[in-house]
Amino acid sequence: MTPKEEFISIYTENIKRQGADKLLEFLKKSDFFTAPSSTRYHGSYEGGLVQHSLNVYHCLKDYLSRPRTKEVYGMDFSEETIALVALLHDICKVNFYAIEYRNKKNDAGVWEKVPCYTINDTLPYGHGEKSVYIISGYLYGDGRLTRDEAFAIRWHMGFSGIEDKNTIGKALEMYPLAFALHVADMEATYFLEGSSGK
Repeated sequence: MTPKEEFISIYTENIKRQGADKLLEFLKKSDFFTAPSSTRYHGSYEGGLVQHSLNVYHCLKDYLSRPRTKEVYGMDFSEETIALVALLHDICKVNFYAIEYRNKKNDAGVWEKVPCYTINDTLPYGHGEKSVYIISGYLYGDGRLTRDEAFAIRWHMGFSGIEDKNTIGKALEMYPLAFALHVADMEATYFLEGSSGK
C-alpha cells in the first residue's frame, strides 16, 4: 500500500463528518500527496508531507493507547478525532512549496543544476492557524472541529513555534490533545524522519 492509499484508507474509515468528502477531494486535487514536509529537514522529498502525516497518526495512536495517558491525564479521544488532527495538522503546507534549481557539485566535483524545494506561500496565514482555517472551510454543521481538535491543530508546534511561550504553555495545559499531538509531531519529526530527509 502506498502512503497515499494508506492515508485515504485511514481518512475514509475514520472521518465521517459533514464536508469530509469535499475536503478529501480538495487534497486529491492539490499537491498534498506529492509535496515535501519541509524544504531541507524532515520529509524533504516528494511525498514527504503525506508520509509525515501518517507517521504523526501512528505516533499519536501509540501515545494515546498507553494506560497511563488515559488514566492519569484523562486523554480518551475518538478514532475520528485522532485521525482528523493527525492526518490534517499540516494541511497548511498544501500548495506551499515550489521547485527551483541551484548549482551543486556532483560526486565528480563538477557543478550541475539540481532541483530543490523552496517556499512559495500563497496563503500567508501562519502555520497551525492556517490548517484550522483550511479545515474549517470544508467541515460544517455538526462536523465542525471541536475546540479540542482546533486547539490541537493550532498548537501542534508547541514551543518550537514563534508565539509567546506563556500562551503556548497555557494552551498545552488546557487542551491535552494539543500536547499529545505536539508529542506525536516531535516524535515523527525527530525520531522517525530525522533531518536527513527520510
